[in-house]
Amino acid sequence: MRPIENDRLLRALRREPVDRTPVWMMRQAGRYLPEYRASRAKAGDFMSLCRNPELCCEVTLQPIARYDLDAAILFSDILTVPDAMGLGLRFVEHEGPVFDRPVRDAQAIEALPVPDPETELRYVMDAVRTIRAALGTRLPLIGFAGSPWTLATYMVEGGGGSDFTQIKQMAYAAPETLEHLLAKLTAAVSLYLEAQVRAGADALMLFDTWGGVLAPADYRRFSLEPMARIVAHLKRVAAQVPVILFTKNGGAHLEVMAETGCDALGLDWTTDLAAARARVGDRVALQGNLDPAWLLAPPARIEAAVARVLASYGSGPGHVFNLGHGILQQTPPEHAAVMVEAVRALSPAYHRRS
Repeated sequence: MRPIENDRLLRALRREPVDRTPVWMMRQAGRYLPEYRASRAKAGDFMSLCRNPELCCEVTLQPIARYDLDAAILFSDILTVPDAMGLGLRFVEHEGPVFDRPVRDAQAIEALPVPDPETELRYVMDAVRTIRAALGTRLPLIGFAGSPWTLATYMVEGGGGSDFTQIKQMAYAAPETLEHLLAKLTAAVSLYLEAQVRAGADALMLFDTWGGVLAPADYRRFSLEPMARIVAHLKRVAAQVPVILFTKNGGAHLEVMAETGCDALGLDWTTDLAAARARVGDRVALQGNLDPAWLLAPPARIEAAVARVLASYGSGPGHVFNLGHGILQQTPPEHAAVMVEAVRALSPAYHRRS
């Protein structure tokens, strides 16, 4: 591991003592920041921004310049991997991502390539390298990918915001077909995250946005098992790099998630931190879990909400403060600052040794 001056996040993910709870925000570089909107305007459109390593670096560092955060996270998108598989990704205003060539049968899945991170996804690796050079040794850099199940939902449905009928039909009528797709995505994501580590990522996060729509047995089969295989791969090739698993609406699955060998679990706001800590014990760190909508409230209420999250986790190591999902684009930037400063002011009391 390279020496990092502020390694608070990395120590917390390893459940080591820290002086205060580290804090970063999911989607911390995004549309709520006027400087981000200016960078996106320079790029022309969202995917052009994602494919420009210098602008990705610029955007990644914008919240670091504004707030006293404990980590930077790569600016990219979870759909870069299926895009590199040739599905014709585009983003439609007010609709979100759309794939021109969704995959809905065994023949289409068989034809999918497993992209080489340093060729088809070179622009992401170049972005990681550019950000790492700009950060120097100041802060850790978090790399990320979408979980195989989540990527598959977009690829089969043809976009986002669906009721998941297409992929659930595949799961229930032809599970072996879906598992073939998930196996390809597991290989692709494993290579993608390994390459991010080589390029300069210090921690990794798997975003399982849609795992929570599955029944428990289906979650274990179609969502958790592919993630567990990715974690196992990463621990073989980069054992020193902490891995965070995040399943939105995944509070029912914490025990089995902790058995994957990951270092931390991300929680959304529907799961109580104290209850989660009691359930997983000292097996993993916990990240979360303020409802992003709290940042639309007045500052005093934001501070009180931060205090409740910190109190819910309680004393001792192993907590990374974060939102329970991505920051909302309507968030006033100064309200995000209130949250960060509240964590800095209130959390040391939970880390004092008696």
